[in-house]
Amino acid sequence: RSLPAASARALGPMVYIPDDSDFSSFRDQCESLEGWHCRYNKAGVTVWSQGQEENCTVQKIKTRISCKDVPAETLYDVLHDTHYRKKWDSNMIETYDIGRLTVNADVGYYSWKCPSPLKNRDFVTLRSWLPLGNDYMIINYSVKHPKYPPRKDFVRAVSLQTGYLIKANGAGACVLYYLTQVDPRGSLPKWVVNRVSQFVAPKAMKKIYKAGLKYPEWKRKHDPGYKPWVYPEQNTLPSVSLTELSVQHADSLENIDETGLSEDHLSTSDHEA
Repeated sequence: RSLPAASARALGPMVYIPDDSDFSSFRDQCESLEGWHCRYNKAGVTVWSQGQEENCTVQKIKTRISCKDVPAETLYDVLHDTHYRKKWDSNMIETYDIGRLTVNADVGYYSWKCPSPLKNRDFVTLRSWLPLGNDYMIINYSVKHPKYPPRKDFVRAVSLQTGYLIKANGAGACVLYYLTQVDPRGSLPKWVVNRVSQFVAPKAMKKIYKAGLKYPEWKRKHDPGYKPWVYPEQNTLPSVSLTELSVQHADSLENIDETGLSEDHLSTSDHEA
């Protein structure tokens, strides 16, 4: 007899595909205010962080933005569409899908431009998604894939849990939550943690909103019928088996110390809110 999922997980970290209880718990974290400290609240964007001491590198951050004139299903498409991502995500260096696990789970690679003088980060994650009536969720966590080991030119970071909750909000509008708990594999200076909540997160949310407004027009000209996240039969990715993957433990990766880097060296583009 197989163990219930929770007991199996307690025996040791194994790679697993999130189930309904994981999605439900993620949704609760997005919607709950308990234990979250508001760090930013301006122009329809709110940012919270969760109660760890300020010098703790692994911060849990949650952001929320109201998106009028963008239906929930449009924003869901935006967050799935890797071709469109290149148009709006200026922090992205590269992203691609590695393979599919099930009709609603895959493995992918993402590399991220950190504000100089910090080193750039990259991730390999297992991503899973769930449409629930008028709401949608996409969640991911870091895994190891033997063909995609850490690279010399990036610091391999670890997503302990990252995801989006998109909730329909009346006709043709939605509310987007983004929740992330990432180990950047480095002791970062305190100013970085503050900048993430004051500048980086709000700016990223506004970019997604803008991308949602422009997506229908872009998609009409770029393979409008192709949405493998909605129509799994269109998915041509190679299959990946769970047995090829293992959990990415943060402590097995290089940890670098960037605490000595000062804010003065930031390139000007990073100061834009």
